[in-house]
Amino acid sequence: MSVRIDIAGLRPEQVAVVPSPLAELGMALHALSEPGHHPGLQGWVTGVTARLDPHLADRMCEADFLWRTTFSDLFLPYAGIPGTLPCATLAEELDLLDKLTDEQFVDAALEFTCAVGYGSCGPTALSDPEVRRRSLDLAAARGPQQLRFSERLLADPPRIRAWLRQFLQDCDEAFFAEAWSRLRHQLAADARHKTDLLRHRGPAEALAAVSPAVTLDEAAAGITVDKLGDGRTATGDKGLLLVPTSLGWPHLMVLHRYGWQPVLHYPVGSPELAAPPTLEQLALRMTALSHPVRMRMCRNLARSAYTTGELAQVHGMTAPEISRHLAVLKKAGLVTTRRRGRYVLHQLDVTVVARLGSEFLEGILR
Repeated sequence: MSVRIDIAGLRPEQVAVVPSPLAELGMALHALSEPGHHPGLQGWVTGVTARLDPHLADRMCEADFLWRTTFSDLFLPYAGIPGTLPCATLAEELDLLDKLTDEQFVDAALEFTCAVGYGSCGPTALSDPEVRRRSLDLAAARGPQQLRFSERLLADPPRIRAWLRQFLQDCDEAFFAEAWSRLRHQLAADARHKTDLLRHRGPAEALAAVSPAVTLDEAAAGITVDKLGDGRTATGDKGLLLVPTSLGWPHLMVLHRYGWQPVLHYPVGSPELAAPPTLEQLALRMTALSHPVRMRMCRNLARSAYTTGELAQVHGMTAPEISRHLAVLKKAGLVTTRRRGRYVLHQLDVTVVARLGSEFLEGILR
């Protein structure tokens, strides 16, 4: 499973790395709504929550599905406006949000209510009664709050647009302006670094620096992002935009909405020192540990090194049976081997297994 970006014909000057205050505000709202996704931000979240005005906190709940469960494209409005890049200030980016058409605004706001036509061109909830009905049915299934928002959105898009703009301005005044004054320097430095890599080392090295989950196949003219989800998009004549986030780890997001410029929204300053496993490796590890025999073998191998014959004796199995289970554990990278004379000893890589909990969380949140 992955998201693929077709970059055929993409010129170097069409790749831009630019911080975005609106995208970072969206990520701040997400972290405040889902602090469990971001344990490294616990202190910041606690501080903001403690001094947050109760009325603003209530308003934050009215449309939190735009940033709680995932990340709405409304926080990346420049991607929907040809030839536009992120701006230096939040006010300028809120102006860009106002420049989206009503259809663009409604479709992006309904993305996690309705999920209709994200990757393809089709009728919209504003223009097609059937799509509208389906959108409201799905919103109702997710609760009265989401239904009320969707009904208001479809009835009066400009009113909801004005509500969202005022809400974001109030969040900026309450807590985000202070955070942005600190974060923008780190993001600008990362953008300069990635831009230098693009110019002097090429896109493959720059994308590898964005995340180990992003790979470039120059022969096939495509970028693949290793995620638990499928999607396709193309740069065409629109270019590719890379937007760094300081608050976003472990989320690596790809905007692949039909007709919008592709965007990679990637975290900087990840606390992980080693490259995270691919989702294929993660699946191998989870599968390997799900078998009861292999789980019992891991109990032994975590305490000491064993030969195949010793494990066979301990578990009352044949050596070939034990060898097959060891092969699964080794393929998943959970067991190491070393030779001692004529014996081959196997031992559990406790460090890898200890990381598996955080790696699983990182993989499914990526």
